[in-house]
Amino acid sequence: MTRDTVASKQSSRPKDQEICRSRQGQRLLKRLLDVIISSLLLVVIWPLWLLIALWIVWDSPGPVLFRQTRVGLGGKQYGIFKFRTMFDNADAQMQAKLAGLQKIDDFVFQQKDDPRVTRSGRFLRKSSLDELPQLINILLGNMSIVGPRPEVPEIVKLYTPEQSRRLSVPPGVTGLAQVNGRSELTLGQTLDYDLEYVNKWNLGLDLKIIWETVLVVFSGKGAY
Repeated sequence: MTRDTVASKQSSRPKDQEICRSRQGQRLLKRLLDVIISSLLLVVIWPLWLLIALWIVWDSPGPVLFRQTRVGLGGKQYGIFKFRTMFDNADAQMQAKLAGLQKIDDFVFQQKDDPRVTRSGRFLRKSSLDELPQLINILLGNMSIVGPRPEVPEIVKLYTPEQSRRLSVPPGVTGLAQVNGRSELTLGQTLDYDLEYVNKWNLGLDLKIIWETVLVVFSGKGAY
């Protein structure tokens, strides 16, 4: 190894350390914003939660909340919360479909006019209000406001090593894929957006995605 090479490596170390410190600071700020925003929303919109809960109970029999195992940061599994949008026990059909899944690139989770979705569920999905209970997940620390959507274990086990990199950041309520097609994307397309997010992540990107999420939700485009 030449002296020039050694000097080059030594000069690059402070820069690398500075980048690491910057990213660590941004991660801490991201977590702080997650806690503040989710706490405020839980306090402010609790009347809306009550109205949604009453509508779900009136619309179809079954629990108000739907809980499902998802895979988060570092491959750790946890229970995600959502308002129930399907008839009770409808998830068993999806589990049977996932059990025989071999290829994920062209897989699509949600279909238009899905008969399993209730009347209240269609509105909640279109408006993304079914995701509100995930504010609890954010406070618990297993989710963030922005990040790749948490996936079910049956899908994660089919990831390639490259696709598994999406597990290197906390999962989110919204993400890059959700502002670029939402339910219209195949799983392969969603994974591409997730990896792009992992590669480009910074706090500014999160704020941009939050703003674009507001616009997408009000437009209703790509949700069903």
